[in-house]
Amino acid sequence: MAKTAKLDLIGLLSEHGALLDGHFRLASGMHSANYVQTALILQYPHIAQKLAKAIASKFFHEIDCVCSPAMGAVVIGQEVARAKKCRAIFTERVNGVMVLRREFHINKGEKLLVVEDVLTTGRSTGEVVNLTRTHGAKVVGVAAIIDRSVVAPTFEIPFRSLISYPLEIYPADNCELCKKNVPLTSPGSRYLEPNP
Repeated sequence: MAKTAKLDLIGLLSEHGALLDGHFRLASGMHSANYVQTALILQYPHIAQKLAKAIASKFFHEIDCVCSPAMGAVVIGQEVARAKKCRAIFTERVNGVMVLRREFHINKGEKLLVVEDVLTTGRSTGEVVNLTRTHGAKVVGVAAIIDRSVVAPTFEIPFRSLISYPLEIYPADNCELCKKNVPLTSPGSRYLEPNP
């Protein structure tokens, strides 16, 4: 699967029940009627490996380190690092701020690739790019399995995804689904407390 066609990946997500409909609070705080739960396909190492090889093939640079934002992207980041034969680290959010923990470090001048599972607004990914730069990394690009952004993110470095799958999102204070009293769920890793 060196090249992953849009229909192949959508079919794969659909086959594994990873394309969800309802009313979801996204990690960005925005709301959406759709959610892509990539964990449902990434739980299969052979699928994760194929997706990672496809992502790795989009970046010809030699990479020293792959960095993934928080929990959702850890598996795909690890597999991309395996394909690029480099190490993999991830950030965590502490008191609302992305940080490196667990004794992870970035050496000055390291060539680093930021790898996401799903990119919606690009805010968290941008935080990780900035964090890694403050540690002296040379960020060569941002990658994602799925780009679901409606407005293209501006990282000022190459951004490549396996597919573009834009989905309508709403601000939490002006959500069409909230107005219709559709129950809100939080399927991501950011909101671990019960739904309001």
